[in-house]
Amino acid sequence: MADRCYKCFRPMSHCLCEYAKPEIDSGIKFVFLMHPKEAKHQRTGTGRLSHIALKDSEIIVGLDFAQNERFQSLINNPKYFPVMMYPGVDAWTARREGFKEAVGDRTLLVIIIDATWFCSRKIIEHNPELLKLPRVSFYGEYRSIFTFKREPRPEYISTIETCYYFIKELQSLNSGDEGNESENRAGDTHESPDATSKTARLVKDCDPEPLMNVFKAMIKDQLQCENDRLAGKLPDVYAHDWKYKDKKPREIPDVIKS
Repeated sequence: MADRCYKCFRPMSHCLCEYAKPEIDSGIKFVFLMHPKEAKHQRTGTGRLSHIALKDSEIIVGLDFAQNERFQSLINNPKYFPVMMYPGVDAWTARREGFKEAVGDRTLLVIIIDATWFCSRKIIEHNPELLKLPRVSFYGEYRSIFTFKREPRPEYISTIETCYYFIKELQSLNSGDEGNESENRAGDTHESPDATSKTARLVKDCDPEPLMNVFKAMIKDQLQCENDRLAGKLPDVYAHDWKYKDKKPREIPDVIKS
């Protein structure tokens, strides 16, 4: 058996950790809830790569998080403002009025379910309290570059893209703050240094690109390995899978090569 990297769980010859550097210090605590089935059989998913790239992030494996001591300690810690990454009419976005004030000087704790859609539904079914937490979502619309995998709907994106775009949207909010501060100085008005939340200030200085760099590297590696199997360069592990019968090599998109 080939030696494996115990961070990204890939063979050492295909380790992706170098693409996740430098570590992203966003000032946000990301917590990835992972179904036990996913943790066992899908250890190389994008949630784990997100965890590698994001400083202070955590993966919590379980099904009943109401009984999970670590999860409960996090969402009940007064230094955090816990939110569930989940769409909804009342979901906070970076542009929604009152968002920064709601966070205040607490650290934003973003909870993301990292699982297949089937396992995600199972986690929600077992944890209805999750949807009672404040929700966050995007103000923009995005499409996944995950060409190796087809999402159920076009607007569904991977865990790692979710982290990336959320950080980028907060950064755009900070850009607006900078403009307002310039106007205030020009008008000789004064704004309290606490008017912008701690989370917003910290996220402004981070570079989230390692998230997309490691994601693109993962997709490129997956497509290349599939093409190598079809060309007979690698063992055909899907020889008995009808979905791979008469399958043709796939071109690696330019967006992945960049």
